[in-house]
Amino acid sequence: MIQVIDDLKDALKTLPGIGEKSAQRLALYILSQDKTASNKLGEAILESVKKVNNCNICNMLTDENPCRFCSSIKRNDKQLCIVEHTADVFMLDSTGEFYGKYFVLSNLLSPIDGLGPKDIHIDELLSRINDYEVEEVIIALSPSVEGETTISYIADRLADWSGKISRLSTGIPFGGDLEYSNKITIANALKHRFKMK
Repeated sequence: MIQVIDDLKDALKTLPGIGEKSAQRLALYILSQDKTASNKLGEAILESVKKVNNCNICNMLTDENPCRFCSSIKRNDKQLCIVEHTADVFMLDSTGEFYGKYFVLSNLLSPIDGLGPKDIHIDELLSRINDYEVEEVIIALSPSVEGETTISYIADRLADWSGKISRLSTGIPFGGDLEYSNKITIANALKHRFKMK
């Protein structure tokens, strides 16, 4: 195949859920489109990369700092929901069941992948809990081996903290991603969360 197409295909393969065939199909689709449409896509990606950063308070991706969740006076500062990705914030918020604030870890603990406490922003999380005098932490992580490891680690780090710790109830399948669960499942898991401490 032509080198330029191979390079685009390899770049697209770095996206989650995109394998060899999907990357090739996408690369050929992008290049076969009208140049205006392809340029518009490229410009949108470049512009987003320039403008989007992590919120200084909750670590979610945003084009304003602090993000709209952290700056909202209508949301409860005393409740903090811990998630893995920015996409999880939008999914949880779309249920209409949670009116507190969020904290995005960006990763889950995974020693085999070289991901330790610093990679989940543990120091920033602990500061966030103390600085804002949070009273309840809700851990909303995907029920996987890495998710369970991270939940246990956070609970251990908060062992001497006086607030309440809860996690989502079952209903989200083990090994499943929060991002791909439907609103009703997440709303029920949030409603029926159970206390860990």
